Amino acid sequence: MTIELPELPYSQNDLEPYISANTLSFHYGKHHQAYVTNLNKLIAGTEFENLDLVEIIHKTAKDGGGIFNNAAQVWNHTFYWKSMKKNGGGQPSGELLDKINEDFGSFDAFKEQFAAAGATQFGSGWAWLVYDTNAKKLEIVKTANADMPHPKLPLITMDVWEHAYYLDYQNARPKYIDDFINNLVNWDFASENLKEVGCE
Repeated sequence: MTIELPELPYSQNDLEPYISANTLSFHYGKHHQAYVTNLNKLIAGTEFENLDLVEIIHKTAKDGGGIFNNAAQVWNHTFYWKSMKKNGGGQPSGELLDKINEDFGSFDAFKEQFAAAGATQFGSGWAWLVYDTNAKKLEIVKTANADMPHPKLPLITMDVWEHAYYLDYQNARPKYIDDFINNLVNWDFASENLKEVGCE
């Protein structure tokens, strides 16, 4: 099957002024599209060409080569777009907020730790809020390049590759992180993901 570029869950100017339509035109229209295009070229004629995206990721994760890197980046970016929304940010509510307060001590403590994870990820990568099914608790993790937080279950992710923010923020990654948390993060999406593991 052909891997396709999924549609954005909003229009390209909906995240302004925090993420511009110009940034999304490059990040989504060029970078994300390139991962899709490259992946389809790499899997053509191989054992992976009739698998879905998640199956490809699982079967290539140990190798960590080009197929995995492109497949994981297709998945990571799709998850990242869903992790944001127009008029997002602020504080979550309900069971998610209760769980954040329980596992991090307070929402402010969570914000501080999540921002630190994004700011201290050296080079390119991701900051994630995840649920550890073994420990039964929320955690913050960071991954480099195309890596994913498996086997921990992601609730939201923040892209800290430079192409995610450089056109709007230049080298001010901390400002981008602050805007992501306070104005963009989609807590409804995080709550839905937490419900899927039976925590809400």
